This record gives sequence, structure tokens and C-alpha cells, in this order.
Amino acid sequence: MTQGATAVGIDRAEVRRVHEVVRPHVRRTPVVQVERGALAAAPVTLKLEQLQRSGSFKVRGAFANLLLRDVPPAGVIAASGGNHGVAVAFAAHELGVRAQIFVPTVSAAAKVERIRRLGAELVVTGERYSDALVAAEEAAARSGALPVHAFDQRETVLGQATLGLELAEQAPEIDTVLVPVGGGGLIAGIAAYLGGTVRVVGVEPTGAPTLTMARAHGGPVDAPTGSVAADALAPRRIGELVFPLTQAHVHDVVLVDDAAIVDAQRALWDELRLVAEPAAAVAVAAVRTGAYRIGQEERVAVVVSGANTVPPRP
Repeated sequence: MTQGATAVGIDRAEVRRVHEVVRPHVRRTPVVQVERGALAAAPVTLKLEQLQRSGSFKVRGAFANLLLRDVPPAGVIAASGGNHGVAVAFAAHELGVRAQIFVPTVSAAAKVERIRRLGAELVVTGERYSDALVAAEEAAARSGALPVHAFDQRETVLGQATLGLELAEQAPEIDTVLVPVGGGGLIAGIAAYLGGTVRVVGVEPTGAPTLTMARAHGGPVDAPTGSVAADALAPRRIGELVFPLTQAHVHDVVLVDDAAIVDAQRALWDELRLVAEPAAAVAVAAVRTGAYRIGQEERVAVVVSGANTVPPRP
């Protein structure tokens, strides 16, 4: 393996090239140091990706797809629990591309409304992401539009990997990064870039343990999809493309329950005045509850991945 290369053909040099492509269209989100006791028993560094354009990290992969692939006149089609749909609609609007977005009924109203406002054609169908995905794939086959997968697409992973590149530049001292996991595109991208230099730990809801079950079975399998974070972290199974990347570079995966997720969401607001959707708070929940125990002198970063929600009530 060449220097800087990772498993499954994702190369750090390629991530850097993709970063140059998407950089004019995405925000370099800040990091903030949080003192001991504010969110956890130890200090943590937060990567504030909820401040990203479109409201989540997903816009990185959306722009990577639309800028690196040939987009036909029919435009693009995406299935999403919500954030990926907002991101693709946002990128398509900015680049002047037609977009059709399929979301399930479980999608948060705030995300559905943002997709509508961005001018994409919205189709609400099925109860879960997997239902919307089937409908989107059928529509793409009929129309000739370019499917933009939420996580299991090389360009998507490369786009999400740019978050890892930024974090390495902004917080080079970290030992460990905790990352929310749904379909696996974000953690695969971060692990592809940081693996071997930083411990990468996934965090999932107990009600949607896609990567946990895949690791137990040696490959992607259907998992439950019931969680307060189901609109973003419950795609039924981890991606076929991303799973080998996680196997090669993700150190561990921990689980947090819905009560811990809601508590972390409230703590982000109460302590830091940060709005985060439930899916974005799972990694904070892990350090608050001890699902991930921070070692003495260990320097931990936590990705807060999105804020497409309504602000918490006092």
C-alpha cells in the first residue's frame, strides 16, 4: 500500500483533491474546546458541523457528487431520511441542477420544509429510508436522472472525508474522534482519512445499531430502525462500500439509548447554546453517559453532525 493510502482505494491525496473541489461550496466549520464538566467528566473538542451549509455534514458529499460526476439533463435523484435530501437539494439549487428528493414519512418536518424551500421536487413515500430508496431507484431508472446515494457511493464518502481532513488541521493534538453512525458514509470518510493516526469510534442509537450488527455478523445485515434519531441514523443496514472501510479503520462502536440522546441534545443547548438534532447528539451522549470512557490524558474530539430541527424549548 502506498504512503497515504487506505483500504478500498480511498487515498488521502484524493481526499485532499476533492477538498479543493468542494471547498468553494462548503463551510470550514469551527472547532471549540469544552471544559471538563460542561458536557462530560473530561474536556472534549467539538467539531461543529451543525453550522455547515444546509445544516449538516451531508452537503460535503452532495457537492462532491454533483461536481465530480456527469449530471444528465434529467438532473439528480436522492433518497434520504432528511439531511441528505436537504444537502442534495441545496447543492442542486446552487449549481442550477434539477433535483427530485424521496423521503419517508418519518422525516422531520423541519427537513421536509427545507427541501421544499430549496425548490426540489419532493416525494414523501414509505415509512423508512429503505422504502424511499427503493422508490428513488425506480424513478431514476425511468427518468435517467443521476442517483446520489446518501452514504454508499464513492464520491459521497470522499466528500464526507473532507471533514476528517479539516479536523486533522484544526485539532492535530487529538487522540480519538467520536462519530455518529447511520449508513456509515461519515465514519467511513473520516476513518479513511484519519485511520492509523487517530482512534475512530462510532456511536449509534441502541434502536438503530447498523454498524454494531454488521460487525457482529461480519457484513451488512438488516438492523432495527426504531430511535428518536431514526430520521437520520436508521437506514436499516450499513453500506456495502463503506463497511470494509469501517472494518479497516474504526476502532470500536458504542451504543446510547434515546434518553441519553435527548439529554445530550438538551445539554448542548443548556451549556453551550448549540442547537443539534438528535442524530447529531449521539456522540455527545456517549461521553456524557460513559458509553465511551475517556482515558486519563486522552484528547477526544466529538462530531456534532447536524442541526436540521427546531430549537429546544426552555
